[in-house]
Amino acid sequence: MSKIDLKTEYKSLYSASAREFSLIEVPALKYLMFDGKGDPNTAPEYQQAIEALYSLSYTLKFTSKRAFDRDYVVGPLEGLWYADDLSTFVSRQKSKWSWTMMILQPDWICEEMVKGARSEVLMKKGLPGIEKARLETLEEGLCAQILHVGSYDDEGPVLKRLHEEWLPANGLIETGHHHEIYLSDPRKTVPEKLRTLLRQPVKRA
Repeated sequence: MSKIDLKTEYKSLYSASAREFSLIEVPALKYLMFDGKGDPNTAPEYQQAIEALYSLSYTLKFTSKRAFDRDYVVGPLEGLWYADDLSTFVSRQKSKWSWTMMILQPDWICEEMVKGARSEVLMKKGLPGIEKARLETLEEGLCAQILHVGSYDDEGPVLKRLHEEWLPANGLIETGHHHEIYLSDPRKTVPEKLRTLLRQPVKRA
């Protein structure tokens, strides 16, 4: 049985220059999603989201192998971040942030499979909040992106340059939520070497 790696299947979506912003066209993609609010370092709901998403994703992976003879690598954690005042991202006022944490799913994963996986996880682990996880298609379209190497808290200057310099200079305006893709495991990687893909949906002004 061959194993699909979605990061390889969508290589241009999971790699970028660390020096310059680039424009890409992102197709409609399926994700497991979990919405929440508050500082990801302290909000209990954030930890619930991570546990729910990974538990469901691995259960779906094994269900796919068993039912369809189709195996795949579980994708990296991703997040959509938004706030009433976008300046809170530059100032890192995390308590004012809202977020949708996500993990990409193969296109053959369906709602019925998610319901079955949710029931299986509840029976085995009884994770709080797992009912909040959902399967949804995200359509971002035209996006600007760059690779950030370093601590999450050092993203501010990069985002400031994107929104105040690069987008206006290229005749672009924001259309969707700030999107982060975590290519490194923060439990195993020192902060200065963390690799995070920063993405912003845009449109022509």
